[in-house]
Amino acid sequence: MALTGVEIFKLLPKTNCKKCGFPTCLAFAMKLAQRQASLDACPDVSEEAKKILGEASAPPIRPITFGTGDKAVKMGEETVLFRHEKKFVNPTVFALEIKDTEADDVIEAKINDVVTSEINRVGQLLRVDSICITNESGDAGKFAALAEKVAQKAPDVPVIVATESPEAAEAAIKPFSGKNAILYGVTDANADKMVEIAKANKAIVGAKADGLEALSALTEKIKSTGVEDIVMDSGARKASELLEHNTYIRRAALKKSFKPLGYPVINFVQRDDSMFEALIAGLGVTKYASIVVLSSAEKWKNLALFTLRQNIYTDPQVPMQVEQKIYKIGEPTPDSPLIITTNFSLTYFIVSGEVENAKVPAYLAVMDCEGLSVLTAWAAGKFTGSKIANFIKESGIENEINHRELIIPGYVAILSGAIEEKLEGWKVTVGPREANALPAFLRSRAA
Repeated sequence: MALTGVEIFKLLPKTNCKKCGFPTCLAFAMKLAQRQASLDACPDVSEEAKKILGEASAPPIRPITFGTGDKAVKMGEETVLFRHEKKFVNPTVFALEIKDTEADDVIEAKINDVVTSEINRVGQLLRVDSICITNESGDAGKFAALAEKVAQKAPDVPVIVATESPEAAEAAIKPFSGKNAILYGVTDANADKMVEIAKANKAIVGAKADGLEALSALTEKIKSTGVEDIVMDSGARKASELLEHNTYIRRAALKKSFKPLGYPVINFVQRDDSMFEALIAGLGVTKYASIVVLSSAEKWKNLALFTLRQNIYTDPQVPMQVEQKIYKIGEPTPDSPLIITTNFSLTYFIVSGEVENAKVPAYLAVMDCEGLSVLTAWAAGKFTGSKIANFIKESGIENEINHRELIIPGYVAILSGAIEEKLEGWKVTVGPREANALPAFLRSRAA
């Protein structure tokens, strides 16, 4: 039976040492009760408390770190079926498959596709996270050569080593030993040898079965060997199977606390039709896949999947926002224009991007409106004349510029008079309604 936060708190050291990453033991206890933290985060908990709390506090889906260093990614640790209940925690990992039967130039191009995939979208760095090398040839030597090439060309990228051959696995896993790689292809038939290889190389075990019953039995078998970190493939390949299996797995782990299915899920969605593949990958993102393996990584597909993943894994109750401050676009001088907007991330990045396009250095005053867009913030009473005036006064920008002119968004032209009343000696200029008109507006003023 699950324990309450207060019941868990009584078993903790109560030192408020913050070693767990939370400000107090009570805050940590509450997260444990919600299964949003692991008891392992507390270094001082007693052995007796560990026995009592171990099962009660463990996340229903085991948290696993895939890879090492800056490009390592976290998987699992999810606590809800629907993101509006709280939020989804660890975003789906995108992996690009490279087969050992592909030509050298294709292999080089695919590695480059992963290494150069990173983009900045509303302040977050998004990329293809992983490479999946597949032993399609059945040749251990050929597979090992591919592994070496990937390790040299993309040393920081987390890797999935996919084969059912223990001989090929042992040869190809070596370049990734100790790097939290995934050794995928562990079946009921080869489990003993493959698990041994995974253990020796500190790799995560990728379990492969046909159906949920067989998968449950396999994960139990693997766990009995002392392995804790497992990712699961139920054999689902069709969209209908993927949806059905992933949903059953998530419900079993969350609602029934069924431990044999309490691990991250890996889906293989490769298709000859790239658009169809993107659609199936999108289904995996929205329905509980921790890893989605793709056959190609075209820029258009990346952008579509990155955007979907970012939206699904954003807290629906907390708007994305940037820090309140005066941002310098280009190298502004004391005579450069001063523009104001709200701190909704999308608004900031669109406006700052258009100011950069204008090639007119400027100051961009970003005001904290709790992550709301301009019109929404105005309607909610968070982007008003008096609040804007106070922000400008307190920002210190008056000491950096020679003029006293503030450019406001065209959608809130109605605020110009109220701002001028509160900002004595200032002139308020109404800018364009749409951000894409900013370049022409700024260039015309600079002419």
